[in-house]
Amino acid sequence: MPDRPVFRFAPSPNGELHIGHALSALIGYQQARAAGGRFLLRLEDIDAARTRPEFVAGILEDLRWLGLDWEEPVLFQSTRMPAYRAAARQLETMGLLYPCFATRSEIEAAACAGDRDPDGAPLYPGLWKGRPQRHIDDALAAGRPCAWRIDMAAALRTAAVILRMRPLTFVELDAGGVPQIVEARPERWGDAVIVRKDVATSYHLSVVVDDAWQGVTHVTRGRDLYAATDLHRLLQVLFDLPEPVYQHHRLIVDSDGRKLSKSAHDTSLRSLRKAGVGADEVRRRLGVG
Repeated sequence: MPDRPVFRFAPSPNGELHIGHALSALIGYQQARAAGGRFLLRLEDIDAARTRPEFVAGILEDLRWLGLDWEEPVLFQSTRMPAYRAAARQLETMGLLYPCFATRSEIEAAACAGDRDPDGAPLYPGLWKGRPQRHIDDALAAGRPCAWRIDMAAALRTAAVILRMRPLTFVELDAGGVPQIVEARPERWGDAVIVRKDVATSYHLSVVVDDAWQGVTHVTRGRDLYAATDLHRLLQVLFDLPEPVYQHHRLIVDSDGRKLSKSAHDTSLRSLRKAGVGADEVRRRLGVG
């Protein structure tokens, strides 16, 4: 473990930051300062189709406006693709990944009604699991787009051997900073996508690989990513990586109880600045001193 605790803020530059992002950044930054730790900025720009230079510049501007600073250089995930490919090959070598050529509509049609993963997507019905190699070779030869999914049952068996049958858990800090031991339930994700069709990684794979590479000891993020921790802990065990401490803070919602999002064009920090709202007022609204 590092001599000093390491915190990070890791937004995706595919839109403008909103006050929900501000809450994550401020909590992590203040915790790092209180603990005498390091604060890192990582830009999760693996989605090249949606990443824009103006969004990168806007994130840096917004964070400086909030009064935050961080260690340089900023890590861009787009520079880390070889590491993600190597991690995926490791899982494949372990017999824990398999190719899937199914489309979203095919998965939706074949999935059992009501079976959903924590993100609300249809639970994968195993359309390509155990397919004969000749079928896979034919699909590859035809140039069909391919995702790589984790064989969850096999991964759980492997993890149980590594853990010597101890339960898969993670440490979650409550709102008061008190650690709680939580049992992870990655099985509710089913055979999740680890390598996407359009890019040689996924959020789950890249965040686990990079948190370990950067020596991150504390992960602060929104409650909407709480369930993802189940899958992240499984990958950490399979890769024999250190276990960070997690804290999933409250979500900022609108008047209808809907979580703020970039895609819905919710109030951004940039628009607040243009409207004359100061950083101190944003902190006050968020209850972060």
